[in-house]
Amino acid sequence: MKADIAIVLGTRPEAIKLAPVALALAARQIPFHMISTGQHRDLIAGALLPFGLKPTHDLALMREGQSLDELLARLIAGLGQALAAIGPRMVVVQGDTATALAGALAAFHARIPCAHVEAGLRSGRLDAPWPEEGYRRMVDRIAARLYAPTPGARENLLAEGVEASRILVTGQTGVDAALWVAQRPRGAASGLPRLGERTRVIYATAHRREGQAALASTLAALSRVVAERPDVEVVMPLHPNPEVRRQALPFLHAHPRLHVIEPLGYADSVHLLRRASLVVTDSGGLQEEAPSFGLPVLVTREVTERPEGIEAGFLKIVGLDSSRLHAAMISVLDDPGLRDLLQRTPNPYGDGHAAERIADDLAGGALSG
Repeated sequence: MKADIAIVLGTRPEAIKLAPVALALAARQIPFHMISTGQHRDLIAGALLPFGLKPTHDLALMREGQSLDELLARLIAGLGQALAAIGPRMVVVQGDTATALAGALAAFHARIPCAHVEAGLRSGRLDAPWPEEGYRRMVDRIAARLYAPTPGARENLLAEGVEASRILVTGQTGVDAALWVAQRPRGAASGLPRLGERTRVIYATAHRREGQAALASTLAALSRVVAERPDVEVVMPLHPNPEVRRQALPFLHAHPRLHVIEPLGYADSVHLLRRASLVVTDSGGLQEEAPSFGLPVLVTREVTERPEGIEAGFLKIVGLDSSRLHAAMISVLDDPGLRDLLQRTPNPYGDGHAAERIADDLAGGALSG
């Protein structure tokens, strides 16, 4: 079946951030195919489930132990074949993954326009995050439509010489996803541990390569906090990476209020955000979603491509040093006025209508441009 649009995704964050776009296209009766490359194959179904979506094509391109070069080659070839079979008029990619770059290149080779959701994010360092910073810069050079989540992202693109006519500031589709799920009844099944009714919860993750390498120091800081504060619990879903699991092994039963658990479905993740008092993460998605729930975020990276959250008071960069992270967590937990202030501060990343703006742009001319 032919379709106007091919939505290309491969990782859990891509699935979450492109699901609202798919729903907005469906509401406008714009036909689309959803192609999954299978980068996070085991997590895609759970990410799409709350939205009632499934990929129409599952390429299953991941192979154990493959290098980034081998992965990218497989992705480009596999997506090229899929696009040739589908024949879309537009390819939509998201973010900074190998799937996003391969989707943009496959579209470029097929002379199909590409739209980049979450365009213009820049850390200022090509090696942080690596290789994602390079990937998103390359996608932005060849994409026909650039959907920037913030005015700052638009300014980044303009500073690089991108024509203003290619850029539309939309807001962040990840905010759309979080608000959409938060407004719906929670299912009975849950991967969350039982939490104390009166405890304060820290939601922690290690997603990026650099964060995974320092996971033991992050867990050590979290262990200190729960040992010192009897009213605090930590929930840390593990990334499926085998090295991550090896580092986490000594902490699996380190403290009864330190819950190191299996990856969460997206609905459970949003519920945990609603229950949390603090987020400790290197995840871009959580940096964007947490402000919608008035949550402070400690970013375990040396730089972030999301400065708007720092300017609004939601984010603080703490790096990967265990002592620095511990001190920052204690500081936030001991500042009740901060949470009150953030509850009254708008989310700088979006208002929940980004996907509608993208779908309207596609329906209003981008498909025929």
